Amino acid sequence: MAISSSLSPIPKRFFTPTMARHLLERAGTGGSPADIAELHGLGLDEAAKRLARYESVDASGLSDFDADPDIIRPRTAEERAEVRKARRAGDEATVDAFQRRKVEAFGEDRRMFTQLQRWWVQRMIDTPRPAEEKRVLLWHGHFATRHRDIRDAYLMYRQQQTFRAFGNASFADLAKAMVRDPAMILFLNNDRNIRRRPNENLAREFMELFTLGEGQYTEDDIKEAARALTGYHRFDNDFEFRRLVHDGGDKTILGKTDDFDGDSFVQLLLKQKVTSRYIALKLYRHYVADVPEYLDLLPSDHAKAVNTLGDELLRNTYHVGQTLETLFKSRMFYDRDAIGNKIKSPAHLVAGAARSLGTPNRSMAILVTAMSKMGQALFEPPSVAGWDGGRSWINTSTMFMRQNLAIYLITGHDPTRRNAKARKDYDPTPLLAGLTDRQRADAASVVDHLADALLGPAVERDRRVPLVELIRQRTETGKVADRETLVKTLTLMTAMPEYQLC
Repeated sequence: MAISSSLSPIPKRFFTPTMARHLLERAGTGGSPADIAELHGLGLDEAAKRLARYESVDASGLSDFDADPDIIRPRTAEERAEVRKARRAGDEATVDAFQRRKVEAFGEDRRMFTQLQRWWVQRMIDTPRPAEEKRVLLWHGHFATRHRDIRDAYLMYRQQQTFRAFGNASFADLAKAMVRDPAMILFLNNDRNIRRRPNENLAREFMELFTLGEGQYTEDDIKEAARALTGYHRFDNDFEFRRLVHDGGDKTILGKTDDFDGDSFVQLLLKQKVTSRYIALKLYRHYVADVPEYLDLLPSDHAKAVNTLGDELLRNTYHVGQTLETLFKSRMFYDRDAIGNKIKSPAHLVAGAARSLGTPNRSMAILVTAMSKMGQALFEPPSVAGWDGGRSWINTSTMFMRQNLAIYLITGHDPTRRNAKARKDYDPTPLLAGLTDRQRADAASVVDHLADALLGPAVERDRRVPLVELIRQRTETGKVADRETLVKTLTLMTAMPEYQLC
């Protein structure tokens, strides 16, 4: 059966708790049975709006990251003069002291970077705006930079703040911000891009990975685009346009001739219809289906859906929030073939499990390490192309860690240590909120309630039977009598393959 390519809204009566769960999983990272019930109670229009236009949700209670902008910094004029003087005088002790300070600064930066990773995971778990973190993660993987190359945690933090500022508004504004982003400039060597020796890295990746897609430009286009980006440098933590090394002459890019600079270069890329298709594909892969990352490799039904989404993006002049609000109400989004068929990213799995199960706070160090072992180290994508996603998340090694991760959140048993003792500080009984006393006393009702929220309603009845039997074996009357029974049930439930999907 082909997936729908329609962006017309589903009938409001079709927005069932099942559909609310799907919306919460895809637009955010899932939620508890109570979260699903609350979203369903809003109705289709308001639910879609809340997750597409998350800015209306108060997030003032979240703590920001305490980022130090001066750990990695250029030497002052006085310091440079002191080093020059020491070298002329053969004062190796002074030169070595400055070098040690540099090494110490990189060590301090590495420590701040570790805290930055942990802060983001904690924010994903605590935020009242899970859709915001899902959106930031999208752009982090799209405009991918990594700390191991940049070696400046503050610039990584600043870039993420740019994703928060522009990531749900106009993609045009976000793209223009990225040609000025100090982390991106440093990562792709654009601070070496000068009129006499153009550096092509940023120009190439902007066309190939950020806007047009592979094969939509020529090598001459790259050379000319690099000229447009000359002088787009940075000084310390800020963008700096250096007019003296900028090439102000005419350039011919994609058949158009003008004295292009960074802004007009980006604007030219956005005028290409293929750009709307390429960005639509990014949105489609993030929110709808695990499909190939190349337009020409898409199955025909998915290609038609992406084209429709691209047209909507153009109608909205590249406004991301408006486009997603339409998507989150559409027949395309709620198509039967779209539900329960996407593999959760490690970030989704970690944050979603903690949020949906309501587990106590666990060690952020362990969660960050687990995510890395599952293939997603935050702020460290494998390349400028970001993470492949989809089936690349799953192999024998990552599957073992994915299952142990859920057990750790539920039991507190550290999956990285042998003989670590489980902690009995998790009370899962709030997950049964909304059930009557009679339903709470019935093992099958409890399993259906939990499975519908955590696994999705598509889990067949015979797959639920072992969970029902577990409860009945542990309690004489079949009642859910204690925390331990529920904990055992949840550890089995989260070990099921269906739990890896959303």
